[in-house]
Amino acid sequence: MKIIKSKEFVADKAWGAMDIANMNGITTRLHWTDSPYKWHTNDGEEVFVVLDGLVEMFYRKNGQETSRMLEAGDIFFASVGTEHVAHPKVASRILVVEAEGSV
Repeated sequence: MKIIKSKEFVADKAWGAMDIANMNGITTRLHWTDSPYKWHTNDGEEVFVVLDGLVEMFYRKNGQETSRMLEAGDIFFASVGTEHVAHPKVASRILVVEAEGSV
C-alpha cells in the first residue's frame, strides 16, 4: 500500500519522476516539471493527467501543429504515433501512465 501527496512532490530537475507502480509492463509515474519536455512520439499509448499546475500540450495531427491548455484535472490521451510536447506554464505535477521504457 502507498499513499502519495502529489502536491508535496518536487523533483531535483525538470521531468524528474517518482515511480508509483509497474503493472504488467505499464508504468504509473508522478512527474514534476517547470520546463518544456521535447517533441516525441511514444511507441505505445500514453495517458497524461495534470494533477497540479498548467500545461500547454502541443501535438501534431495530419501535419498541423495544435495546442490545448491543460489545467488540473485535465487528461491528454496520446494514441500510438501522436507526436507531442508538454510546455508547463508554471511548476506542474503530472501523472503519466504508459508502457515501461517509453520516451
